[in-house]
Amino acid sequence: MVLYYLYLYHSKQAISKMKKKEIKILLVDDEQDILEIIGYNLVQEGYQVITASNGREAVQKAQKEHPHLIIMDVMMPEMDGMEACEHIRRIPELQSTIITFLTARGEDYSQVAGFDAGADDYITKPVKPKVLMSKVKALLRRFKEEEKSGDIITVGEIEINREEYKIVKEGVEIILPRKEFELFYLLASKPGKVFKREEILDKVWGNEVIVGGRTIDVHIRKLREKIGDEWFKTIKGVGYKLDL
Repeated sequence: MVLYYLYLYHSKQAISKMKKKEIKILLVDDEQDILEIIGYNLVQEGYQVITASNGREAVQKAQKEHPHLIIMDVMMPEMDGMEACEHIRRIPELQSTIITFLTARGEDYSQVAGFDAGADDYITKPVKPKVLMSKVKALLRRFKEEEKSGDIITVGEIEINREEYKIVKEGVEIILPRKEFELFYLLASKPGKVFKREEILDKVWGNEVIVGGRTIDVHIRKLREKIGDEWFKTIKGVGYKLDL
Protein backbone atom coordinates (compact mmCIF):
# COMPACT_ATOMS: atom_id res chain seq x y z
CA MET A 1 0.00 0.00 0.00
CA VAL A 2 2.79 2.42 0.90
CA LEU A 3 4.58 1.71 -2.38
CA TYR A 4 1.33 2.33 -4.24
CA TYR A 5 0.91 5.76 -2.67
CA LEU A 6 4.57 6.45 -3.32
CA TYR A 7 4.09 5.72 -7.01
CA LEU A 8 1.03 7.98 -7.23
CA TYR A 9 2.76 10.80 -5.44
CA HIS A 10 5.93 10.69 -7.50
CA SER A 11 3.93 10.67 -10.73
CA LYS A 12 2.10 13.88 -9.81
CA GLN A 13 4.82 16.03 -8.21
CA ALA A 14 7.00 18.57 -10.00
CA ILE A 15 10.76 18.29 -10.32
CA SER A 16 11.10 21.24 -7.92
CA LYS A 17 10.94 18.86 -4.95
CA MET A 18 13.98 16.85 -6.01
CA LYS A 19 16.00 17.79 -2.93
CA LYS A 20 13.31 16.54 -0.59
CA LYS A 21 12.89 13.39 -2.65
CA GLU A 22 16.53 12.57 -2.03
CA ILE A 23 15.88 12.18 1.69
CA LYS A 24 15.36 8.54 2.66
CA ILE A 25 13.29 7.57 5.69
CA LEU A 26 13.21 3.99 6.96
CA LEU A 27 9.93 3.28 8.77
CA VAL A 28 9.95 0.21 11.00
CA ASP A 29 6.87 -1.27 12.69
CA ASP A 30 5.27 -4.69 12.94
CA GLU A 31 1.78 -3.19 12.53
CA GLN A 32 0.86 -2.85 8.86
CA ASP A 33 -1.66 -0.08 9.46
CA ILE A 34 1.04 2.03 11.16
CA LEU A 35 3.35 1.53 8.19
CA GLU A 36 0.60 2.58 5.79
CA ILE A 37 -0.68 5.61 7.71
CA ILE A 38 2.68 7.10 8.68
CA GLY A 39 4.24 6.04 5.38
CA TYR A 40 1.48 7.75 3.42
CA ASN A 41 1.95 11.03 5.29
CA LEU A 42 5.69 10.93 4.80
CA VAL A 43 5.21 10.28 1.08
CA GLN A 44 2.78 13.19 0.86
CA GLU A 45 5.57 15.40 2.17
CA GLY A 46 7.84 14.20 -0.63
CA TYR A 47 10.19 11.87 1.25
CA GLN A 48 11.41 8.50 0.00
CA VAL A 49 9.91 5.85 2.27
CA ILE A 50 11.38 2.41 2.93
CA THR A 51 9.59 0.03 5.27
CA ALA A 52 10.50 -2.92 7.50
CA SER A 53 8.32 -5.02 9.80
CA ASN A 54 10.87 -6.06 12.43
CA GLY A 55 14.26 -5.12 13.83
CA ARG A 56 16.24 -7.70 11.90
CA GLU A 57 14.81 -6.51 8.59
CA ALA A 58 15.43 -2.91 9.66
CA VAL A 59 19.15 -3.55 10.16
CA GLN A 60 19.41 -5.21 6.74
CA LYS A 61 17.57 -2.41 4.93
CA ALA A 62 19.44 0.31 6.80
CA GLN A 63 22.76 -1.20 5.74
CA LYS A 64 21.59 -1.44 2.14
CA GLU A 65 19.72 1.86 1.74
CA HIS A 66 21.65 4.21 4.07
CA PRO A 67 18.59 6.21 5.19
CA HIS A 68 18.91 9.71 6.61
CA LEU A 69 16.27 9.01 9.27
CA ILE A 70 14.94 5.83 10.87
CA ILE A 71 11.58 5.88 12.67
CA MET A 72 11.40 2.61 14.58
CA ASP A 73 8.94 0.88 16.88
CA VAL A 74 10.33 -0.51 20.13
CA MET A 75 8.34 -3.70 20.68
CA MET A 76 8.68 -5.95 17.61
CA PRO A 77 9.15 -9.67 16.87
CA GLU A 78 12.49 -11.33 15.95
CA MET A 79 14.51 -8.30 17.09
CA ASP A 80 13.13 -5.35 19.06
CA GLY A 81 13.90 -1.72 18.35
CA MET A 82 16.48 -1.37 21.09
CA GLU A 83 18.61 -4.23 19.80
CA ALA A 84 18.19 -3.12 16.20
CA CYS A 85 19.32 0.39 17.14
CA GLU A 86 22.44 -0.99 18.82
CA HIS A 87 23.26 -3.05 15.71
CA ILE A 88 22.78 -0.06 13.41
CA ARG A 89 24.99 2.16 15.57
CA ARG A 90 27.82 -0.34 15.13
CA ILE A 91 27.76 0.11 11.34
CA PRO A 92 30.34 2.85 10.50
CA GLU A 93 28.55 4.26 7.46
CA LEU A 94 25.34 4.73 9.49
CA GLN A 95 26.87 6.75 12.32
CA SER A 96 25.21 9.97 11.14
CA THR A 97 21.80 8.38 10.54
CA ILE A 98 19.17 9.83 12.86
CA ILE A 99 17.17 7.25 14.80
CA THR A 100 13.94 8.00 16.65
CA PHE A 101 11.82 5.45 18.46
CA LEU A 102 8.05 5.06 18.16
CA THR A 103 6.58 4.34 21.58
CA ALA A 104 3.02 3.61 22.65
CA ARG A 105 1.62 5.39 25.69
CA GLY A 106 1.85 3.14 28.72
CA GLU A 107 4.43 0.93 27.04
CA ASP A 108 7.13 -0.46 29.32
CA TYR A 109 9.85 1.67 27.79
CA SER A 110 12.64 3.69 29.35
CA GLN A 111 13.71 6.80 27.48
CA VAL A 112 17.10 6.52 29.13
CA ALA A 113 17.47 2.95 27.81
CA GLY A 114 16.54 4.19 24.34
CA PHE A 115 19.17 6.92 24.36
CA ASP A 116 21.73 4.47 25.73
CA ALA A 117 20.96 2.19 22.76
CA GLY A 118 21.89 5.04 20.42
CA ALA A 119 18.56 6.72 19.64
CA ASP A 120 18.42 10.47 19.04
CA ASP A 121 14.81 11.02 20.05
CA TYR A 122 11.41 9.38 20.45
CA ILE A 123 7.86 9.88 19.17
CA THR A 124 4.83 8.82 21.19
CA LYS A 125 2.02 7.12 19.27
CA PRO A 126 -0.69 7.62 18.32
CA VAL A 127 0.67 10.79 16.77
CA LYS A 128 -1.19 13.36 14.67
CA PRO A 129 0.14 13.71 11.10
CA LYS A 130 0.97 17.42 11.49
CA VAL A 131 2.85 16.77 14.71
CA LEU A 132 4.73 13.89 13.11
CA MET A 133 5.76 15.96 10.08
CA SER A 134 6.93 18.77 12.34
CA LYS A 135 9.00 16.30 14.34
CA VAL A 136 10.50 14.77 11.19
CA LYS A 137 11.46 18.18 9.82
CA ALA A 138 13.11 19.11 13.11
CA LEU A 139 15.09 15.86 13.15
CA LEU A 140 16.22 16.28 9.56
CA ARG A 141 17.19 19.92 10.05
CA ARG A 142 20.56 18.88 11.46
CA PHE A 143 21.59 17.50 8.05
CA LYS A 144 21.20 20.97 6.58
CA GLU A 145 23.35 22.38 9.36
CA GLU A 146 26.08 19.77 8.76
CA GLU A 147 26.15 20.58 5.05
CA LYS A 148 27.12 24.19 5.71
CA SER A 149 30.79 24.84 5.15
CA GLY A 150 33.23 26.67 7.36
CA ASP A 151 32.98 27.48 11.05
CA ILE A 152 29.73 29.45 10.83
CA ILE A 153 26.40 27.77 11.50
CA THR A 154 22.92 29.27 11.71
CA VAL A 155 20.08 28.05 13.90
CA GLY A 156 16.85 29.99 13.77
CA GLU A 157 17.73 33.68 14.04
CA ILE A 158 21.12 33.00 15.62
CA GLU A 159 24.44 32.94 13.75
CA ILE A 160 27.38 31.25 15.47
CA ASN A 161 30.92 31.97 14.31
CA ARG A 162 33.30 29.47 15.90
CA GLU A 163 36.45 31.02 14.47
CA GLU A 164 35.67 34.40 16.07
CA TYR A 165 33.85 32.98 19.11
CA LYS A 166 30.95 35.26 18.25
CA ILE A 167 27.18 34.80 18.49
CA VAL A 168 24.74 37.17 16.82
CA LYS A 169 21.04 36.92 17.63
CA GLU A 170 18.66 39.09 15.59
CA GLY A 171 21.49 41.49 14.82
CA VAL A 172 22.67 41.76 18.42
CA GLU A 173 26.05 40.31 19.41
CA ILE A 174 26.07 38.11 22.53
CA ILE A 175 29.35 37.65 24.36
CA LEU A 176 29.84 34.23 25.96
CA PRO A 177 32.74 32.83 28.00
CA ARG A 178 34.65 30.11 26.18
CA LYS A 179 33.01 27.07 27.78
CA GLU A 180 29.50 28.49 27.43
CA PHE A 181 30.23 29.19 23.77
CA GLU A 182 31.59 25.69 23.14
CA LEU A 183 28.61 24.10 24.89
CA PHE A 184 26.16 26.16 22.84
CA TYR A 185 28.07 25.44 19.63
CA LEU A 186 27.95 21.70 20.37
CA LEU A 187 24.18 21.70 20.94
CA ALA A 188 23.61 23.92 17.89
CA SER A 189 25.73 21.67 15.66
CA LYS A 190 22.87 19.13 15.68
CA PRO A 191 19.56 20.77 16.63
CA GLY A 192 17.13 18.24 18.08
CA LYS A 193 19.83 15.72 19.00
CA VAL A 194 19.97 14.76 22.65
CA PHE A 195 23.54 15.11 23.89
CA LYS A 196 24.28 12.89 26.87
CA ARG A 197 26.07 14.40 29.83
CA GLU A 198 29.08 12.16 29.25
CA GLU A 199 29.35 13.32 25.63
CA ILE A 200 29.07 16.98 26.64
CA LEU A 201 31.78 16.60 29.27
CA ASP A 202 34.06 14.82 26.80
CA LYS A 203 33.61 17.27 23.91
CA VAL A 204 33.48 20.53 25.85
CA TRP A 205 35.75 19.88 28.85
CA GLY A 206 37.74 16.84 27.68
CA ASN A 207 40.62 15.99 29.97
CA GLU A 208 41.27 19.56 31.05
CA VAL A 209 39.76 19.25 34.52
CA ILE A 210 37.60 16.88 36.48
CA VAL A 211 34.09 18.30 36.50
CA GLY A 212 30.71 16.90 37.44
CA GLY A 213 27.26 17.00 35.93
CA ARG A 214 26.44 20.04 38.06
CA THR A 215 28.95 22.04 36.01
CA ILE A 216 26.89 21.37 32.87
CA ASP A 217 23.68 22.41 34.63
CA VAL A 218 25.23 25.72 35.69
CA HIS A 219 26.43 26.47 32.15
CA ILE A 220 23.03 25.58 30.69
CA ARG A 221 21.34 27.89 33.21
CA LYS A 222 23.60 30.75 32.12
CA LEU A 223 22.89 30.02 28.45
CA ARG A 224 19.15 30.07 29.15
CA GLU A 225 19.55 33.52 30.67
CA LYS A 226 21.60 34.90 27.76
CA ILE A 227 20.14 33.09 24.74
CA GLY A 228 16.60 32.30 25.86
CA ASP A 229 15.06 29.60 28.04
CA GLU A 230 12.94 28.26 25.18
CA TRP A 231 16.03 27.16 23.22
CA PHE A 232 17.16 24.50 25.67
CA LYS A 233 15.37 21.31 26.66
CA THR A 234 16.39 19.07 29.53
CA ILE A 235 16.00 15.31 29.04
CA LYS A 236 15.85 14.11 32.63
CA GLY A 237 18.51 11.58 33.48
CA VAL A 238 20.10 11.85 30.02
CA GLY A 239 21.27 15.30 28.95
CA TYR A 240 20.28 18.32 26.89
CA LYS A 241 19.25 19.31 23.39
CA LEU A 242 18.66 22.49 21.41
CA ASP A 243 14.91 22.68 20.85
CA LEU A 244 13.91 24.82 17.83
